[in-house]
Amino acid sequence: METSLETVALFSLKLAYEEEGLSPILRDDLVMGDYQKDVFDLLVRRNDVDAIRVKLHECLDLALGALGGAEKPLGRELHKLSAGIGQADSLEQLHGPVLAIKGYLKDVL
Repeated sequence: METSLETVALFSLKLAYEEEGLSPILRDDLVMGDYQKDVFDLLVRRNDVDAIRVKLHECLDLALGALGGAEKPLGRELHKLSAGIGQADSLEQLHGPVLAIKGYLKDVL
């Protein structure tokens, strides 16, 4: 789960900040500081679904902006997928939406 959370954050930040022709954003870049696997690992061990949701929404808001907002087709789909995060009350319920978003962002990149 932690790796999927980190990957969603990485893909979101790549969409928002990575520019063509420049070095790609990697997991050890400063921009990933609050979204690394270790951070998510701690939150998962604490079963802190609310904090995980906050971190995911921060990244997904950036990705949504990079896709042109919820009015554009790519943004609309991301917005629809991210609704599952807000509805999750447990880590088990969060897992499905995170995997769907991860797959979607991978396809978009």
